Amino acid sequence: MEYVDLYLVHWPMAVKPSKPHFPMKREDIVPLDLAGVWRAMEECHRLGLAKMIGVSNFTTKKLKELLATAKIPPAVNQVELNPSWQQQKLIEFCKDKGIHVTAYSPLGGQFGSTVLESKVLHEIAQARGKSVAQISLRWVYEQGASMVVKSWKQERLRENTEIFDWELSDEDRLKISQMPQHKVARVTGMLCPEGVSSVDIAEVDVLET
Repeated sequence: MEYVDLYLVHWPMAVKPSKPHFPMKREDIVPLDLAGVWRAMEECHRLGLAKMIGVSNFTTKKLKELLATAKIPPAVNQVELNPSWQQQKLIEFCKDKGIHVTAYSPLGGQFGSTVLESKVLHEIAQARGKSVAQISLRWVYEQGASMVVKSWKQERLRENTEIFDWELSDEDRLKISQMPQHKVARVTGMLCPEGVSSVDIAEVDVLET
């Protein structure tokens, strides 16, 4: 390809030069030269290799750090977003800065989804004659975000698109806003157990808030 439409920095972290390996140990992670990485992204944009550039898994704190030096602000921040991880502070920050939010795991991920198993969402879905997935996707859409959702089943693909000719009620939105919050995609999930300590987990809790 001569160019890509959108090129993202996948995660605000860096690892020591080595052959690709997963999971990693804590000592494999090194400080990220965010300003240098973004200069290279901006050069890709300048050369026409990427029509738009953006980031993924960036917190409000990391976005502020990036925007302090960026000549071209990120067009997109792709993050975990669903009724079980609502990220209202981050959404408002991105709206204020003109950064579009794209939601991954809009249905809560593949394993033990707190979205698909939510009693609140099941009650709303039953009352509205919709599926739990449709309630979750409609909620994401109403936040002004686009979403990355996949299915191999034709009926679910069709169902996922049938969220635009109706909306949630104020009562539905209130119930969803009060749901317990649970983040699935965490930095510690990329580390092997022997590479993670209680201190590391505490650090991640601060960085991912």
